[in-house]
Amino acid sequence: MNRENKRKQFEKGYYKTHPCAESFTCKQCGRLVVSGGAGSGHRNHCPNCLTSLHLDVEPGDRAADCGGLMEPIAVWVRNKGEWAVVHRCRRCGALSSNRVAADDNPMKLMSIAMKPLGLPPFPLERIEEMTALMAGDGKLQS
Repeated sequence: MNRENKRKQFEKGYYKTHPCAESFTCKQCGRLVVSGGAGSGHRNHCPNCLTSLHLDVEPGDRAADCGGLMEPIAVWVRNKGEWAVVHRCRRCGALSSNRVAADDNPMKLMSIAMKPLGLPPFPLERIEEMTALMAGDGKLQS
């Protein structure tokens, strides 16, 4: 590839309109990540550990100076049922949302989705007491 074509790849906004076919090694788990299998032309996180890099301010602009690891902290469901991963930068704390790719690790996605149920912000032993305070009888139905 000549220098002129290489520079064209990194012009502002290039990745917004062009698919990214480059492969990379995940900085978190060390696996080789290829663009094929993602279900789109834009691979932005590792399908194994779901970690990303803080490269963009707006999707595809490569304008972020941070470069920190973006760890997956949550999942959410968009309007039409499509799942997305919420990432938080370990270095600067920035949040972003990225659609789930076709080859993402389903067990990792489910473990992130279930984390709030497994680690509630209150002691599980107090569920009956809290239910009674909310005008319920606090008893579980059989």
